[in-house]
Amino acid sequence: MWTSVGLGLATAAAGAAAAAWQVVRAREMQYWLPAYLAPREPVPCWTPGEPVDVFIAICDHYEPECYGASRDTARARVARWVREYPELFSQFADVDGRPPLYTYFFPQDEYRPEYLDELKKLCDLGLGDVDVHLHHDNDTAELLHEKLDDFRQTLFHRHGLLRRDPVTGEIVYGFIHGNWALCNSRADRQNCGVDQELTVLLETGCYADFTLPSAPSSTQTRTINSIYYAQDIPGQCKSHDVGVRARVGRPAPEDHLLMVQGALALDWGSRKFGLIPRTENSDLHAGRPATMRRLRMWLDAGVTVAGRPDWRFVKLHTHGCKDGNIDTLLGPEMQQFHRDLAALHQQHPNFRYHYVTAWEMAQLVHQAEQGARSPQLPLATSEIATPSEQPARV
Repeated sequence: MWTSVGLGLATAAAGAAAAAWQVVRAREMQYWLPAYLAPREPVPCWTPGEPVDVFIAICDHYEPECYGASRDTARARVARWVREYPELFSQFADVDGRPPLYTYFFPQDEYRPEYLDELKKLCDLGLGDVDVHLHHDNDTAELLHEKLDDFRQTLFHRHGLLRRDPVTGEIVYGFIHGNWALCNSRADRQNCGVDQELTVLLETGCYADFTLPSAPSSTQTRTINSIYYAQDIPGQCKSHDVGVRARVGRPAPEDHLLMVQGALALDWGSRKFGLIPRTENSDLHAGRPATMRRLRMWLDAGVTVAGRPDWRFVKLHTHGCKDGNIDTLLGPEMQQFHRDLAALHQQHPNFRYHYVTAWEMAQLVHQAEQGARSPQLPLATSEIATPSEQPARV
Protein backbone atom coordinates (compact mmCIF):
# COMPACT_ATOMS: atom_id res chain seq x y z
CA MET A 1 0.00 0.00 0.00
CA TRP A 2 2.68 2.46 1.02
CA THR A 3 4.63 1.58 -2.11
CA SER A 4 1.68 2.44 -4.35
CA VAL A 5 1.07 5.68 -2.42
CA GLY A 6 4.71 6.67 -2.78
CA LEU A 7 4.63 5.83 -6.47
CA GLY A 8 1.51 7.94 -6.90
CA LEU A 9 3.09 10.91 -5.13
CA ALA A 10 6.24 10.61 -7.23
CA THR A 11 4.19 10.48 -10.41
CA ALA A 12 2.20 13.54 -9.36
CA ALA A 13 5.39 15.41 -8.48
CA ALA A 14 6.92 14.52 -11.84
CA GLY A 15 3.79 15.68 -13.62
CA ALA A 16 3.79 18.97 -11.72
CA ALA A 17 7.47 19.52 -12.54
CA ALA A 18 6.83 18.82 -16.22
CA ALA A 19 3.92 21.24 -16.26
CA ALA A 20 6.00 23.91 -14.53
CA TRP A 21 8.80 23.45 -17.06
CA GLN A 22 6.29 23.87 -19.89
CA VAL A 23 5.23 27.20 -18.39
CA VAL A 24 8.87 28.26 -18.04
CA ARG A 25 9.63 27.41 -21.68
CA ALA A 26 6.42 28.95 -23.00
CA ARG A 27 7.36 32.26 -21.36
CA GLU A 28 11.06 31.98 -22.25
CA MET A 29 11.82 32.21 -18.51
CA GLN A 30 14.71 29.74 -18.69
CA TYR A 31 16.98 32.65 -19.66
CA TRP A 32 16.45 34.68 -16.51
CA LEU A 33 14.68 32.67 -13.84
CA PRO A 34 17.89 31.18 -12.32
CA ALA A 35 19.32 34.67 -11.77
CA TYR A 36 16.04 35.83 -10.28
CA LEU A 37 15.83 32.92 -7.84
CA ALA A 38 19.51 33.11 -6.85
CA PRO A 39 20.82 36.68 -7.33
CA ARG A 40 24.55 37.16 -6.90
CA GLU A 41 24.20 40.38 -4.91
CA PRO A 42 20.80 40.65 -3.24
CA VAL A 43 19.59 44.16 -2.48
CA PRO A 44 17.47 44.68 0.65
CA CYS A 45 13.84 45.60 0.08
CA TRP A 46 13.02 49.21 0.78
CA THR A 47 11.24 49.76 4.09
CA PRO A 48 8.96 52.82 4.32
CA GLY A 49 10.70 55.42 6.41
CA GLU A 50 14.20 54.55 5.23
CA PRO A 51 15.92 57.24 3.15
CA VAL A 52 15.78 56.47 -0.55
CA ASP A 53 16.18 58.43 -3.79
CA VAL A 54 14.11 56.94 -6.61
CA PHE A 55 14.85 57.95 -10.21
CA ILE A 56 11.96 57.32 -12.60
CA ALA A 57 12.53 57.35 -16.37
CA ILE A 58 9.86 56.42 -18.91
CA CYS A 59 11.56 55.22 -22.09
CA ASP A 60 9.06 55.04 -24.94
CA HIS A 61 9.57 52.97 -28.09
CA TYR A 62 7.86 55.89 -29.81
CA GLU A 63 6.57 54.61 -33.17
CA PRO A 64 3.91 56.89 -34.71
CA GLU A 65 3.52 54.57 -37.72
CA CYS A 66 3.37 51.33 -35.74
CA TYR A 67 1.24 48.50 -37.16
CA GLY A 68 1.16 50.12 -40.58
CA ALA A 69 -0.59 53.33 -39.57
CA SER A 70 -1.11 55.94 -42.28
CA ARG A 71 0.76 59.25 -42.23
CA ASP A 72 -2.46 60.99 -41.18
CA THR A 73 -2.95 58.61 -38.25
CA ALA A 74 0.69 58.99 -37.23
CA ARG A 75 0.47 62.78 -37.33
CA ALA A 76 -2.69 62.67 -35.22
CA ARG A 77 -0.96 60.51 -32.61
CA VAL A 78 1.98 62.89 -32.33
CA ALA A 79 -0.31 65.92 -32.28
CA ARG A 80 -2.29 64.39 -29.44
CA TRP A 81 0.89 63.89 -27.39
CA VAL A 82 2.07 67.42 -27.99
CA ARG A 83 -1.33 68.86 -27.11
CA GLU A 84 -2.32 66.74 -24.13
CA TYR A 85 0.91 65.94 -22.32
CA PRO A 86 1.57 69.53 -21.13
CA GLU A 87 -2.08 69.98 -20.21
CA LEU A 88 -2.28 66.79 -18.16
CA PHE A 89 1.14 66.46 -16.52
CA SER A 90 2.55 69.95 -15.98
CA GLN A 91 0.48 70.11 -12.78
CA PHE A 92 2.66 67.47 -11.08
CA ALA A 93 6.10 67.96 -9.57
CA ASP A 94 8.74 65.75 -7.97
CA VAL A 95 10.90 66.67 -4.97
CA ASP A 96 13.04 68.85 -7.27
CA GLY A 97 9.98 70.74 -8.50
CA ARG A 98 10.14 69.18 -11.97
CA PRO A 99 7.18 67.70 -13.90
CA PRO A 100 7.04 64.10 -15.10
CA LEU A 101 9.61 63.65 -17.86
CA TYR A 102 9.43 61.42 -20.89
CA THR A 103 12.09 60.11 -23.28
CA TYR A 104 10.96 59.44 -26.83
CA PHE A 105 13.19 56.79 -28.40
CA PHE A 106 12.34 57.60 -32.00
CA PRO A 107 12.86 54.92 -34.69
CA GLN A 108 15.34 55.76 -37.42
CA ASP A 109 13.31 53.56 -39.75
CA GLU A 110 10.19 55.76 -39.27
CA TYR A 111 11.93 59.09 -39.70
CA ARG A 112 9.69 61.93 -40.83
CA PRO A 113 10.80 65.51 -40.12
CA GLU A 114 7.32 66.61 -39.07
CA TYR A 115 7.15 64.10 -36.19
CA LEU A 116 10.45 65.26 -34.69
CA ASP A 117 9.63 68.93 -35.14
CA GLU A 118 6.51 68.38 -33.04
CA LEU A 119 8.29 66.40 -30.30
CA LYS A 120 10.90 69.16 -30.10
CA LYS A 121 8.14 71.41 -28.76
CA LEU A 122 7.77 69.16 -25.69
CA CYS A 123 11.53 69.10 -25.20
CA ASP A 124 11.66 72.89 -25.33
CA LEU A 125 9.00 73.00 -22.61
CA GLY A 126 11.25 70.91 -20.37
CA LEU A 127 8.90 67.93 -20.52
CA GLY A 128 11.05 65.37 -22.25
CA ASP A 129 13.90 64.31 -24.47
CA VAL A 130 14.51 62.35 -27.66
CA ASP A 131 16.88 59.41 -28.17
CA VAL A 132 17.33 56.68 -30.78
CA HIS A 133 15.32 53.55 -31.56
CA LEU A 134 15.99 51.21 -34.49
CA HIS A 135 14.35 48.25 -36.18
CA HIS A 136 16.57 46.43 -38.65
CA ASP A 137 17.10 42.94 -40.03
CA ASN A 138 19.83 41.05 -41.88
CA ASP A 139 22.09 44.08 -41.42
CA THR A 140 25.86 44.53 -41.48
CA ALA A 141 28.10 46.43 -39.09
CA GLU A 142 29.06 48.85 -41.86
CA LEU A 143 25.48 49.68 -42.83
CA LEU A 144 24.43 49.93 -39.19
CA HIS A 145 27.26 52.37 -38.49
CA GLU A 146 26.10 54.55 -41.38
CA LYS A 147 22.44 54.49 -40.27
CA LEU A 148 23.19 55.45 -36.68
CA ASP A 149 25.74 58.12 -37.54
CA ASP A 150 23.48 59.73 -40.14
CA PHE A 151 20.50 59.67 -37.80
CA ARG A 152 22.30 61.27 -34.86
CA GLN A 153 23.61 63.98 -37.20
CA THR A 154 20.10 64.61 -38.48
CA LEU A 155 18.55 64.75 -35.02
CA PHE A 156 21.24 67.14 -33.81
CA HIS A 157 21.66 69.48 -36.78
CA ARG A 158 18.22 69.37 -38.38
CA HIS A 159 16.03 69.19 -35.27
CA GLY A 160 18.09 70.57 -32.40
CA LEU A 161 17.85 67.30 -30.47
CA LEU A 162 20.39 65.09 -28.67
CA ARG A 163 23.49 66.72 -27.17
CA ARG A 164 27.26 66.77 -27.23
CA ASP A 165 29.26 64.92 -24.63
CA PRO A 166 30.61 67.60 -22.28
CA VAL A 167 34.07 65.97 -22.30
CA THR A 168 34.60 64.65 -25.83
CA GLY A 169 32.31 67.01 -27.75
CA GLU A 170 30.85 64.03 -29.61
CA ILE A 171 27.13 63.94 -30.47
CA VAL A 172 25.72 61.25 -28.16
CA TYR A 173 22.47 59.32 -27.90
CA GLY A 174 20.73 56.66 -25.85
CA PHE A 175 19.55 53.53 -27.62
CA ILE A 176 16.71 50.99 -27.59
CA HIS A 177 16.82 48.12 -30.09
CA GLY A 178 13.64 47.32 -31.99
CA ASN A 179 12.14 43.90 -31.34
CA TRP A 180 14.57 43.62 -28.39
CA ALA A 181 17.13 41.92 -30.66
CA LEU A 182 20.26 43.75 -29.48
CA CYS A 183 23.48 42.04 -30.64
CA ASN A 184 21.57 39.58 -32.82
CA SER A 185 20.17 38.03 -29.64
CA ARG A 186 16.98 36.40 -30.92
CA ALA A 187 17.13 32.62 -30.96
CA ASP A 188 16.31 32.67 -34.70
CA ARG A 189 18.79 35.53 -35.34
CA GLN A 190 16.13 37.70 -36.95
CA ASN A 191 15.53 41.46 -36.54
CA CYS A 192 19.21 42.39 -36.36
CA GLY A 193 22.08 40.57 -38.07
CA VAL A 194 24.97 42.34 -36.35
CA ASP A 195 26.72 40.25 -33.70
CA GLN A 196 29.15 43.06 -32.87
CA GLU A 197 26.47 45.69 -32.32
CA LEU A 198 27.82 47.06 -29.04
CA THR A 199 31.00 48.13 -30.81
CA VAL A 200 29.03 49.97 -33.48
CA LEU A 201 26.97 51.73 -30.83
CA LEU A 202 30.09 52.87 -29.00
CA GLU A 203 31.71 54.06 -32.23
CA THR A 204 28.65 56.17 -33.11
CA GLY A 205 28.27 57.92 -29.75
CA CYS A 206 25.83 55.76 -27.77
CA TYR A 207 26.09 56.73 -24.11
CA ALA A 208 23.90 53.85 -22.80
CA ASP A 209 21.50 51.13 -23.90
CA PHE A 210 17.98 50.96 -22.42
CA THR A 211 16.59 47.93 -24.28
CA LEU A 212 16.18 45.55 -21.34
CA PRO A 213 14.27 43.80 -19.90
CA SER A 214 12.83 42.05 -22.93
CA ALA A 215 11.02 39.13 -21.26
CA PRO A 216 9.09 37.22 -22.44
CA SER A 217 11.55 36.79 -25.31
CA SER A 218 14.59 34.75 -26.20
CA THR A 219 16.48 38.05 -26.32
CA GLN A 220 16.29 38.37 -22.53
CA THR A 221 19.71 38.22 -20.87
CA ARG A 222 20.89 36.15 -17.93
CA THR A 223 21.85 39.42 -16.28
CA ILE A 224 18.72 40.98 -14.78
CA ASN A 225 17.81 43.87 -12.48
CA SER A 226 21.20 45.37 -13.07
CA ILE A 227 23.14 48.41 -14.20
CA TYR A 228 26.27 47.05 -15.84
CA TYR A 229 28.79 47.35 -18.66
CA ALA A 230 29.08 44.97 -21.60
CA GLN A 231 31.39 44.62 -24.57
CA ASP A 232 31.34 42.54 -27.73
CA ILE A 233 32.90 39.10 -27.60
CA PRO A 234 34.50 38.21 -30.95
CA GLY A 235 32.55 35.63 -32.88
CA GLN A 236 29.61 35.66 -30.47
CA CYS A 237 26.14 37.18 -30.49
CA LYS A 238 24.27 38.38 -27.39
CA SER A 239 27.51 39.60 -25.83
CA HIS A 240 25.53 41.66 -23.32
CA ASP A 241 24.24 38.47 -21.69
CA VAL A 242 26.76 39.14 -18.92
CA GLY A 243 28.95 42.08 -17.98
CA VAL A 244 30.63 44.14 -15.27
CA ARG A 245 28.29 45.64 -12.70
CA ALA A 246 28.42 49.39 -12.12
CA ARG A 247 29.90 49.94 -8.68
CA VAL A 248 30.76 52.88 -6.41
CA GLY A 249 34.43 53.72 -6.70
CA ARG A 250 34.99 51.75 -9.90
CA PRO A 251 35.25 53.70 -13.18
CA ALA A 252 33.56 52.47 -16.33
CA PRO A 253 35.67 49.82 -18.05
CA GLU A 254 37.10 50.82 -21.42
CA ASP A 255 35.34 49.73 -24.60
CA HIS A 256 32.22 48.73 -22.68
CA LEU A 257 28.70 50.09 -23.17
CA LEU A 258 26.57 51.07 -20.19
CA MET A 259 23.45 48.90 -19.92
CA VAL A 260 20.54 50.28 -17.86
CA GLN A 261 17.89 47.67 -17.17
CA GLY A 262 14.36 47.95 -15.84
CA ALA A 263 12.94 45.66 -13.18
CA LEU A 264 12.14 42.03 -13.98
CA ALA A 265 10.33 39.87 -11.43
CA LEU A 266 7.54 37.41 -10.76
CA ASP A 267 4.30 39.15 -9.81
CA TRP A 268 2.70 36.87 -7.24
CA GLY A 269 -0.04 39.42 -6.69
CA SER A 270 -1.34 38.83 -10.22
CA ARG A 271 -1.68 35.16 -11.10
CA LYS A 272 -3.06 33.43 -14.16
CA PHE A 273 -5.75 30.94 -13.19
CA GLY A 274 -5.03 32.02 -9.60
CA LEU A 275 -1.83 29.96 -9.62
CA ILE A 276 0.81 31.07 -12.12
CA PRO A 277 2.49 34.42 -11.34
CA ARG A 278 2.61 36.92 -14.14
CA THR A 279 5.87 38.49 -15.25
CA GLU A 280 6.60 42.02 -14.09
CA ASN A 281 8.78 43.48 -16.83
CA SER A 282 8.41 47.25 -16.29
CA ASP A 283 6.15 47.63 -19.32
CA LEU A 284 3.39 50.24 -19.20
CA HIS A 285 0.52 49.37 -21.48
CA ALA A 286 -3.26 49.31 -21.79
CA GLY A 287 -4.66 47.52 -18.77
CA ARG A 288 -1.37 47.67 -16.87
CA PRO A 289 -0.52 51.27 -15.93
CA ALA A 290 1.93 52.40 -13.31
CA THR A 291 0.57 51.83 -9.78
CA MET A 292 1.88 51.91 -6.24
CA ARG A 293 1.78 48.12 -6.11
CA ARG A 294 3.98 47.90 -9.18
CA LEU A 295 6.25 50.63 -7.81
CA ARG A 296 6.98 48.43 -4.82
CA MET A 297 8.04 45.59 -7.14
CA TRP A 298 10.24 47.97 -9.13
CA LEU A 299 11.94 49.16 -5.96
CA ASP A 300 12.36 45.66 -4.54
CA ALA A 301 13.99 44.49 -7.78
CA GLY A 302 17.01 46.43 -6.57
CA VAL A 303 18.23 48.06 -9.78
CA THR A 304 21.10 50.01 -8.25
CA VAL A 305 24.75 50.89 -8.57
CA ALA A 306 26.52 48.46 -6.25
CA GLY A 307 27.37 50.26 -3.02
CA ARG A 308 24.44 52.73 -3.28
CA PRO A 309 21.33 50.73 -2.29
CA ASP A 310 19.59 53.98 -1.32
CA TRP A 311 19.60 55.12 -4.97
CA ARG A 312 17.01 53.08 -6.87
CA PHE A 313 16.68 53.28 -10.64
CA VAL A 314 13.22 52.69 -12.09
CA LYS A 315 13.53 52.40 -15.86
CA LEU A 316 10.10 51.86 -17.43
CA HIS A 317 9.25 51.23 -21.06
CA THR A 318 6.20 51.43 -23.26
CA HIS A 319 4.95 51.75 -26.83
CA GLY A 320 3.14 55.02 -26.40
CA CYS A 321 1.74 55.34 -29.93
CA LYS A 322 0.08 51.94 -29.92
CA ASP A 323 -3.71 52.09 -29.90
CA GLY A 324 -4.93 51.55 -26.35
CA ASN A 325 -1.57 52.34 -24.81
CA ILE A 326 -1.87 56.01 -25.67
CA ASP A 327 -5.16 56.22 -23.79
CA THR A 328 -3.59 54.67 -20.69
CA LEU A 329 -0.41 56.77 -20.80
CA LEU A 330 -2.35 60.01 -21.26
CA GLY A 331 -5.23 58.87 -19.10
CA PRO A 332 -6.41 59.09 -15.50
CA GLU A 333 -4.40 56.03 -14.38
CA MET A 334 -1.05 57.73 -15.02
CA GLN A 335 -2.28 60.96 -13.46
CA GLN A 336 -3.28 59.03 -10.35
CA PHE A 337 0.18 57.44 -10.20
CA HIS A 338 1.78 60.87 -9.96
CA ARG A 339 -0.68 61.92 -7.26
CA ASP A 340 0.15 58.76 -5.33
CA LEU A 341 3.88 59.46 -5.58
CA ALA A 342 3.33 62.89 -4.04
CA ALA A 343 1.19 61.38 -1.29
CA LEU A 344 3.85 58.76 -0.52
CA HIS A 345 6.46 61.50 -0.19
CA GLN A 346 4.15 63.46 2.10
CA GLN A 347 3.67 60.41 4.28
CA HIS A 348 7.35 59.41 4.18
CA PRO A 349 9.53 62.49 3.52
CA ASN A 350 12.61 60.27 3.24
CA PHE A 351 11.06 58.80 0.08
CA ARG A 352 12.45 61.21 -2.50
CA TYR A 353 11.34 60.66 -6.07
CA HIS A 354 12.89 62.30 -9.11
CA TYR A 355 11.53 62.42 -12.65
CA VAL A 356 14.47 62.02 -15.04
CA THR A 357 15.20 61.50 -18.72
CA ALA A 358 17.22 58.56 -19.98
CA TRP A 359 20.26 60.84 -20.35
CA GLU A 360 19.92 62.03 -16.77
CA MET A 361 19.54 58.48 -15.50
CA ALA A 362 22.84 57.53 -17.12
CA GLN A 363 24.56 60.58 -15.62
CA LEU A 364 23.19 59.67 -12.18
CA VAL A 365 24.77 56.23 -12.59
CA HIS A 366 28.10 57.97 -13.10
CA GLN A 367 27.48 60.25 -10.11
CA ALA A 368 26.95 57.17 -7.96
CA GLU A 369 30.09 55.52 -9.33
CA GLN A 370 32.05 58.63 -8.40
CA GLY A 371 30.82 58.45 -4.82
CA ALA A 372 28.27 61.29 -4.80
CA ARG A 373 26.37 61.43 -1.52
CA SER A 374 23.26 63.05 -2.95
CA PRO A 375 22.01 63.32 -6.54
CA GLN A 376 22.73 66.53 -8.40
CA LEU A 377 19.53 67.46 -10.23
CA PRO A 378 18.51 69.03 -12.47
CA LEU A 379 21.55 68.42 -14.64
CA ALA A 380 23.17 71.32 -16.37
CA THR A 381 22.60 71.42 -20.12
CA SER A 382 25.46 69.75 -21.96
CA GLU A 383 25.59 71.65 -25.24
CA ILE A 384 22.01 70.91 -26.18
CA ALA A 385 21.77 71.18 -29.94
CA THR A 386 20.19 74.02 -31.83
CA PRO A 387 19.04 73.52 -35.41
CA SER A 388 21.65 74.45 -37.99
CA GLU A 389 21.70 74.85 -41.73
CA GLN A 390 23.46 71.51 -42.22
CA PRO A 391 21.23 69.42 -44.49
CA ALA A 392 19.68 66.29 -43.09
CA ARG A 393 21.30 63.09 -44.31
CA VAL A 394 18.43 60.71 -43.57
